[in-house]
Amino acid sequence: MVGNRPQFIKSGPLSVALRRTGIDEVVVHTGQHWDAEMSAVFFEELELPEPAYRLDLRTAEPAAMEPPIRAAVERERPDWVLVYGDTNSTLAGAEAAGNVPVAHVEAGLRSFDLSMPEERNRIEVDRISTLLLCPDERSAEQLASEGVGGRREVVGDVMADATRLFLPIARERAPVARAEPYAALTLHRAANTEPERLRSLIRAVNESSWMYVFPVHPRTRHVLDTQAIELGQNVQALEPLGYLEMLALVAGASRVVTDSGGLQKEAYWLRVPCVTLRANTEWVDTVNAGANTLVDPASPGGLDAALAAARFPDDAPQLYGDGHASERIAALLGS
Repeated sequence: MVGNRPQFIKSGPLSVALRRTGIDEVVVHTGQHWDAEMSAVFFEELELPEPAYRLDLRTAEPAAMEPPIRAAVERERPDWVLVYGDTNSTLAGAEAAGNVPVAHVEAGLRSFDLSMPEERNRIEVDRISTLLLCPDERSAEQLASEGVGGRREVVGDVMADATRLFLPIARERAPVARAEPYAALTLHRAANTEPERLRSLIRAVNESSWMYVFPVHPRTRHVLDTQAIELGQNVQALEPLGYLEMLALVAGASRVVTDSGGLQKEAYWLRVPCVTLRANTEWVDTVNAGANTLVDPASPGGLDAALAAARFPDDAPQLYGDGHASERIAALLGS
């Protein structure tokens, strides 16, 4: 079950592992993201199997997604419904599974911020799931503390697999050649694209001494345009990038500034200091390791200071697995 950019990335290496294990995969694409750079390009770049079901719903409402997903599940009668992450597509897939057991990739993550729809999705999907595929021991322990009833397995993070597999291809196909250091910037979270919040964040970016390269998410672009929020001369705005181009952009950056969960991890694996425009994160180990700094987006005045102080520690531990989570998940699904 896929529907947006992070899920396409996560499903890439797992699709390869499933094929190698001899497991048939029937892909359902909800259409939560329908912009070509947010959706179709991933199937081309990551060589994913074409979706058997392109629902093309163009909505993020779980209630609208559930009936067609349920119809696909009833028609295919699979052994598992496999869902990724914490999006509304994730929740809709889990709730539409009916009597088919649900396997949840990235189970047990918590930001402990119930104002985030992603946090509420995580909790509900974990409650529904039969097989809880955890990226680390911390997430498995969190599930145990909540009394979640499914089977917990620590497998690592499939996004680490994607970074390991695709970084060499990204560097070859989408090299980044820039004369001066830059920060790779992304902003797309619903709370951060509320007009006044986004205006405040862009003001902090514009007033910063850093140069930014900013692939602009369609949601963010809409708010920038309708609210007449102008980007400074130090910001190079780009159309949304494909996965390989974005991976190369992050690998070549001196800093990452983001509100994305996935980019926090990718920055860590690429050893690029990260500043996260959120008051909290589900990837708390990157903060504890000293590689990721949280800047409260409600008062982002400390952005420039955070960028100046950001460093990637020499002794940073390996986090979220060894880049082979997909093989472990495929083995569990096939057992």
